[in-house]
Amino acid sequence: MVQATLTVTLPEQVWVEQVSTDYPDATFRVLGAVPGSESGFALVRVTGSDVPDVVDDMNDHPQITELTLAQWSENEATVHFETTAPLLLFSSRDSGMPIELPVEIKDGEATIEVTGSRDRLAELAEQLESFGLQYRIENVRERLHESQLLSDRQLEVLTAAVEEGYYDTPRRCSLTDLAGHLDIAKSTCSETLHRAEEAIIKRFVEDLPMTGEDSLEEQLVSN
Repeated sequence: MVQATLTVTLPEQVWVEQVSTDYPDATFRVLGAVPGSESGFALVRVTGSDVPDVVDDMNDHPQITELTLAQWSENEATVHFETTAPLLLFSSRDSGMPIELPVEIKDGEATIEVTGSRDRLAELAEQLESFGLQYRIENVRERLHESQLLSDRQLEVLTAAVEEGYYDTPRRCSLTDLAGHLDIAKSTCSETLHRAEEAIIKRFVEDLPMTGEDSLEEQLVSN
């Protein structure tokens, strides 16, 4: 499984791009969403200093065919609505790749996270482009279960190293002490720890935000 974080720039003709750029301090947090055949339904929490004006503009926009207030205060409102332009929902539906919620939209950009197969992620990229959605890749990483990251032996040795104080500062347990505690050769203990540390460090680096202008397909190939 691959996990990706993308920042999607919304097209100017879409209501949420227009309203969110008109009110750049407002944050739209999508709490729930479902696509229909030709429209989409969503539950969105809007926060900011201009919430009443934001909701009024949403209600007046021709791409929003129905709007109901679920909760209201001066600086926050939760609204349920139907829209004829749910491009993110259509991209998700047509690619078979669910978008994880909540999705945050601010000043014309949406931050989305998805997890699935490489093929589905590549299909999502194609669908985003087909709907006129530009995207920037923040992160692409392989998601392995912990049982796939370390072998049972590596996990055993690493856990013992932590418990015995091998990684403490100052160190409370030397490599010789740890090998004796585990009743294994010092060279075996060192090699096992090194391989476990290698796997953990590489996972950590892979989880760091990525930079560059490579497409999602290119990053999927390189990972």
